[in-house]
Amino acid sequence: MAVLPTEKVEAETVLETSHKSGQNVRAMAKKTQRIPALDFTKGALVLIMVLYHWLNYFLGTSDNRYLRFLTPSFIFITGFLISNAYFSRYGITDPQLPKRFMQRGLKIVGVFVFLNLARIALFPGTYRTQMVSEHSSIRSLLDIYVIGSNLGGGQGKAIAFFILVPIAYLLLLSALLLIAGKAFQRIFHVVCMLCFLSILILHFDGYQSANLELLAIGLLGIVVGYIPIERINTFLRHPYWLVVAYLFYVGAITRWNIIYPLQVVGVCLSVMILYLLGGQGSHLGRLRSLVILLGKYSLLGYIAQIAVLQLLHQGLRHTNLDAIGTLSISFFAAFALTILVVEATDRARGSIAIVDRLYRAVFA
Repeated sequence: MAVLPTEKVEAETVLETSHKSGQNVRAMAKKTQRIPALDFTKGALVLIMVLYHWLNYFLGTSDNRYLRFLTPSFIFITGFLISNAYFSRYGITDPQLPKRFMQRGLKIVGVFVFLNLARIALFPGTYRTQMVSEHSSIRSLLDIYVIGSNLGGGQGKAIAFFILVPIAYLLLLSALLLIAGKAFQRIFHVVCMLCFLSILILHFDGYQSANLELLAIGLLGIVVGYIPIERINTFLRHPYWLVVAYLFYVGAITRWNIIYPLQVVGVCLSVMILYLLGGQGSHLGRLRSLVILLGKYSLLGYIAQIAVLQLLHQGLRHTNLDAIGTLSISFFAAFALTILVVEATDRARGSIAIVDRLYRAVFA
């Protein structure tokens, strides 16, 4: 996301972010090239997330084990882009990178708080009491912002847009690790292993931290992002093993449901399959272009689809539609309105300067 917080890697010069004269001379006009297959992956995740949340809002709690790769996939790709795009572009020792990640992480926390406050303002009778209750004690604040035990989505939860919290923490942690990384370049690998080890220890003691589990997957994305994209493309030229591995994964979650190790495996396999489809789907034409556009605006798309579904859920409750009519209208409207928001934003950015500046201030 980047998938969520780093989604719009603009064409800017290294001169703007580095004080090293040698870098300035050789990269004065260097631009970041977007990877269409990666944008396709992010856009496909946004569309699948619409389906995931639509099921939660209009069909209630159900067995969604086959879609549980979605939330951690966003933070995995965010981590991947941190190393594959930013580290390779600026270098891990660039003095401006910690500042950039710190600013983006704090922005994401601010967006999370703002969106939940806006949610209360729009639907005060539904969420205000729950929101006050969730923030009424230090323990509940720790549950939300540290442990992650009360971050769940769906129409019945007081806290929405929950993935933004661990993604913000990934950016903030990356800023701190970059400072330490000047002395030890493998710092991300070590911290990633320590996070997974901590999850294992907590599991044996009967504890679980959703934020820590998502953060570990984000760090895994950073570690994987050290692999050059050319090597990844070569690796995926023979996808038969990937199909076989995914079938084994589906069989495993059917048998044991989603346990954390399987979730990690599912994230890696699902992201690779979507990336592979994105690289080979040129025959899809307009559809592929639309998915790629959603990937370029994945953070906006993520926020838009939750906002749209909440508005639809609240609005359709007051209609005389039967169950089939409600499900049909809400399903198609959720996808159409999410896509419309992204397309309208993209066009407005190209023609209205203030919209572009506002978008950059919030999302860039």
